[in-house]
Amino acid sequence: MSFLRGVSSVVLAAAMAVGGTGCIKKALLDGQIKGTRDGSAAVNTLHDWETARTVAQAGIGQLEGMHLLAPQNTDALFLLTRAWAGLSFGFIEDDFEVAYEAGKDLDAAYHQRRTRAGFDRAIFYGVELLSHTADGFEDARRNADTIRSWLVSNFTEVEQAEDLLWVGFAWIGRVSAAKDDAALVGELYVGVEIIKRSIELDERVQHGTGHTILGAYHARTAQAELDDSKKHFDRALEINEGKLLSTKLNYATRYYCAKRDKANHDKLLHEVLAAEDPLPEARLPNVISKRRARRYLGHKIWQENCGFGS
Repeated sequence: MSFLRGVSSVVLAAAMAVGGTGCIKKALLDGQIKGTRDGSAAVNTLHDWETARTVAQAGIGQLEGMHLLAPQNTDALFLLTRAWAGLSFGFIEDDFEVAYEAGKDLDAAYHQRRTRAGFDRAIFYGVELLSHTADGFEDARRNADTIRSWLVSNFTEVEQAEDLLWVGFAWIGRVSAAKDDAALVGELYVGVEIIKRSIELDERVQHGTGHTILGAYHARTAQAELDDSKKHFDRALEINEGKLLSTKLNYATRYYCAKRDKANHDKLLHEVLAAEDPLPEARLPNVISKRRARRYLGHKIWQENCGFGS
């Protein structure tokens, strides 16, 4: 295994002499996985979408290998949850949007299935991650009250907020990619409750992303809870000072779309495009937001559900 290269034969011989090779290997592997998690934030500073896509796709394979070697390592489970959720949203879903806008129905359907499958995999690892804190997820997901009770009883540490954020993000993302699946849509509340618990523990994780997600959720239709949507979007903007552009992107395409307010919809999207480099540590998420803002302004197909001018 590559992570053992360079270890001196003297050290290995000594380890074998005391019968501790298994512990040494595990310690080395756990250390590598922790280092990978600690260093993974660097990817978010990338400025080029194409390069980031290549990095994300290549990185998935490495993370899967780490998990195979250390199936109980929670850092690996977290990284896989986040990586599959991020890849599905940032890149695979982008393939769907390109095909959909071009009217390539077969390609769009294919990439939609890929998006759902990516979120499925993120959820698989995410649920496994949560199980290292508490058993009983399958029983708890019966309804909103039971999942809420389970989350509040078992997830009480600030450090758990980020785990919950990515699991909830993946759950809601899968529903978005499979809107025709009534069973999945009927379990949207699971992802919503997970995100709610995340922001209760630490609302500032990922620059207030939990509030942005709930803002989008509460504006899912024109008949939804638009006052709640606005409160969450405004709180996210307070936290990130408008520097995390996904907040403005979703504020425009969710809330102002539902309100049929084209002026503010376009205004926020133009603000996204005009932003230079407001948050270097979230440069890649902002690149993705700019890419989508340009797309949503440039083709009327993305505004059909907004009812502008009707």
